[in-house]
Amino acid sequence: MTTNVLVAYAGKNGSTEEIAHWIADTLNDSGVAAVARPAAREDAPGQYDAVVLGGSLYAGRWHHDARRFARRHAKTLATRPLWLFSSGPLDASAADRNLPPVKGVARLAVRLDARGHTTFGGRLEEGAKGRIARMIIQQGRGGDFRDKQQIRDWAQNIAAELTAAERAA
Repeated sequence: MTTNVLVAYAGKNGSTEEIAHWIADTLNDSGVAAVARPAAREDAPGQYDAVVLGGSLYAGRWHHDARRFARRHAKTLATRPLWLFSSGPLDASAADRNLPPVKGVARLAVRLDARGHTTFGGRLEEGAKGRIARMIIQQGRGGDFRDKQQIRDWAQNIAAELTAAERAA
């Protein structure tokens, strides 16, 4: 059996999508077949052996498409290896230490028996959508706070766990 992983993502300005693609690329490079797809357009997570679901954070909440995907596919997700990630802090805090999930994501992780969660730094740059995002940029607090190596390391850990489980089966 070859493990096939869905990396579903939800965000507004492209940062979470890029993170999802970095995760899928790392899984593929590690010998685990993976695809990154928008959570809002993915209707068949049951065709995958494992799922990574990520959402950007806005005002302490996961993007609504990530929450909706998790609710809509809860029964399927609870029967597969599942990892969650959040993206969003606009500072170095996510690279400096392991940030706990926001309350809603923490509850979701327990309910779906997720194998792990991590928070990655976010990116907010000129041209971002939304009034608040534009205000943050105008105040000089935007930038790219993602740590690509941290993201790749996390994805390699997922690949190692899936590969070990496959060998044991």
